[in-house]
Amino acid sequence: MTIDPRQLLLDMFEAAVGAALPEKCLAPHLPPRPPGRVIVVGAGKAGGAMAKAVEDHWAGPLEGLVVTRYGHGAPCQRIEVVEASHPVPDAAGQEAAKRILAMVKGLTPADLVLCLISGGGSALLALPAEGVTLADKQAINKALLKSGAAISEMNCVRRHLSAIKGGRLAAAATPARVVTLMISDVPGDDPCVIASGPTVADPTASADALAILRKYAIAVPDNVRAHLGSPAAETLKPGDPRLAGVANVMIATPQMSLEAAAGVARKAGIAPLILANAIEGEARDVALMHAAIARQIHGFGQPSAPPCVLISGGETTVTVRGTGRGGRNAEFLLALGVALDGHPGIYALAADTDGIDGTEDNAGALIGPDSLVRAAAAGVSAKAMLANNDGYGFFSAIGDLVVTGPTLTNVNDFRAIVVLG
Repeated sequence: MTIDPRQLLLDMFEAAVGAALPEKCLAPHLPPRPPGRVIVVGAGKAGGAMAKAVEDHWAGPLEGLVVTRYGHGAPCQRIEVVEASHPVPDAAGQEAAKRILAMVKGLTPADLVLCLISGGGSALLALPAEGVTLADKQAINKALLKSGAAISEMNCVRRHLSAIKGGRLAAAATPARVVTLMISDVPGDDPCVIASGPTVADPTASADALAILRKYAIAVPDNVRAHLGSPAAETLKPGDPRLAGVANVMIATPQMSLEAAAGVARKAGIAPLILANAIEGEARDVALMHAAIARQIHGFGQPSAPPCVLISGGETTVTVRGTGRGGRNAEFLLALGVALDGHPGIYALAADTDGIDGTEDNAGALIGPDSLVRAAAAGVSAKAMLANNDGYGFFSAIGDLVVTGPTLTNVNDFRAIVVLG
């Protein structure tokens, strides 16, 4: 059987995204209709599509507001969809967060707050705590994004600088019942980390947030430092009675998407090896590990004989030192290409399931044994582009960007490496 490795990789990515689309995975998790009002709120890159899925499958009146990234909206009739900035928050997200917090106040035990949460919600639901400004949050957010901090670390800081995250949204909705439907985009599927957990208890403390800022040498204004040193910075902790009526339900996860991609590989006669769904670390270091495994398979048939495909998910980080363009998937893939150095029989794809790699217009890219040679013929040095954090520029130059547009879901990064015999 003849295998087109590039098409197989694209088909696997499509399956991974498809498994997490709200239109497919949300309806079975809708709660029973309450005797009172139904208020739908939420935030994330999948927010608009989740709201549309609720409207399509909910019998009875409902109202509400969700905030999503610019360009990720969906046509809704009863739920307002507001678009705001990601990954750096803006005034539109701040105003939406204020309105959401106001909507859930003054409810009764007969009412239901249906909260729709997905990746990106932390930046989109931007409501600074008292004494902290939006400009403060923007500056700290930008610094964290460039620092190489893990998503769990970034969201720990965000929770403690927020008036709505870290369980505070659920607390505001008391005594109404709160059901949160979540699409996970974080390693380990920790609900506290997804969008910084607006309806979830937080085991971390404000002292942890300060320690993270010190770890990455991020400048902290006096007013922010004062806030983080005050009791007001503390989030809701496990066992808080205000969270007793909250149900947090995971409706899509990275593992589900990896398994969907593995199914595509099996149908094509390629053995899938799922390495892990929660790989973290510097994109370049993760690439070296993947390259080593691919070489071992091709050269020695271990841990699996070729043809096979390595599949992994998670969220890598990039410590930005250059001035180039490119998200963590382009960085991973370019580092993988440099490590493999044209090794025959190995093809790879790395892409973000939300359709946006970092802040660029591509989801990710493809690479094959001839990629570095084609780039060199075009006067492009892979090593120089990697040193400048310019994965986007490299793959754009050889026509190997993967461009999907917003997928309206988000279950983190998807990586697949086909190893042929």
